[in-house]
Amino acid sequence: MSAVILDGLATAKSIKSELHNQVVSLKKAGINPGLGTILVGDDPGSHAYVSGKHRDCSEVGIDSVRIDLPGSASKSDILKAIHDLNSARDVTGYIIQLPLPVGIDSLELLEAMDPEKDADGLHPVNLGRLVLNVSGEMNSPIPCTPAGIVELLKRYDVSLEGKQVAVLGRGVTVGRPLGLLLTRKGIDATVTLLHSASKNIPEAVRNSDIVVAAVGVPNFVKRDWVRPGAAVLDVGITRVGNEDSAKLIGDVEQSVSEVAGFLSPNPGGVGPMTRAMLLKNVVQMASRT
Repeated sequence: MSAVILDGLATAKSIKSELHNQVVSLKKAGINPGLGTILVGDDPGSHAYVSGKHRDCSEVGIDSVRIDLPGSASKSDILKAIHDLNSARDVTGYIIQLPLPVGIDSLELLEAMDPEKDADGLHPVNLGRLVLNVSGEMNSPIPCTPAGIVELLKRYDVSLEGKQVAVLGRGVTVGRPLGLLLTRKGIDATVTLLHSASKNIPEAVRNSDIVVAAVGVPNFVKRDWVRPGAAVLDVGITRVGNEDSAKLIGDVEQSVSEVAGFLSPNPGGVGPMTRAMLLKNVVQMASRT
């Protein structure tokens, strides 16, 4: 048995094509979607990720504004960039690239954002709307990685209704909002949220129809943990080795592909979907104006 690969690259390409058509229509109506990014510090992964987001914008026809600040930037410097984007007429949605350098309070900065321009869906107001089941479409953005996971499964006809889903990791960008999204009416999955203090993790994974690994521990999910035929999505990623020869390793052992029914690998799976959902949020934000 060999798993069907949930190809995030190909699926994201299709989504970007759909968004391009929407952007053309919006521009004809005098509406110009625009993405802004704030990047603090010199983390190579963050720089590569932000550069990819701006390339995506160019492909789709979305305008973009990039603000890069040094790691030595003060809180006041970052708040100024936030206020500039809050008031920028050519930016319909923007993000603060996470993680921020050590010592910077990300929550304080997220709270300074205009929630109506929060393209990542991580402002406390927007996370609260997710809890209240009023996020999505024209209301407020859904966090990009959870939205990308659900969309990827949907496009491969992997049913979520009534299914047991194990989510490994309780981070604010993936695990917690994904649990809320999966249990909302219309998706209707049953979620077990697992973390470092959870007991019998292998057993919980083995009892699940769908497994989402987002812990950032290389090869954490073992082959014998996975139920034959289950869908497995690898979200966590770790850089191993020195900067010149660093290798990216996901949370899921490669041999899981021999037992899983569907597998979203990392890299190449959920990552491209996250970026595509960011563009979708920006386009939907522009549509509200």
